[in-house]
Amino acid sequence: MDDADLLEVLLPSLASGASVYSRWCWSSGVDLAHHVHELAKTAEADWAHEAVAGATGPTTLKEIEAALRPVTRDTAAELMVNLSTDSLVFPGHPRRDLAHARRAVTKAISVLGPESEWFTNIDGCWENGRAWNPVTRHTFDGVVAGRGAGFVIALLQVGED
Repeated sequence: MDDADLLEVLLPSLASGASVYSRWCWSSGVDLAHHVHELAKTAEADWAHEAVAGATGPTTLKEIEAALRPVTRDTAAELMVNLSTDSLVFPGHPRRDLAHARRAVTKAISVLGPESEWFTNIDGCWENGRAWNPVTRHTFDGVVAGRGAGFVIALLQVGED
């Protein structure tokens, strides 16, 4: 199985139709902020019925870029596992098997390689509460995105309470 086929399997296994979205693509010509914006638009379309009336969020690539900050590979891995397994809205209600999420995240990150770059809109460690710069119009969202080895990947969770 080549790396693209592996990402095609791994990323959807971290997502759920309920509120966690994943996306990967070849990085040639694709800006990371554009990639996150496309994923956010998909989530917003799926969750339009849940959005607070009149809620707004970032709509430009500059606004998405401004929401993202660099993090280490280890921090990105931890946040991706948490986005896959735990709810931003209702912490403590597991979404999927933690061991699976750790394995899938470790493999996905290894595909992008040791020189990969990672970004998130989440400030601080998951255990210390969550603050973020929004990338969607939803009350809650968290994203981790990385680029390396010719790929761009992202995992996004949205939610409303």
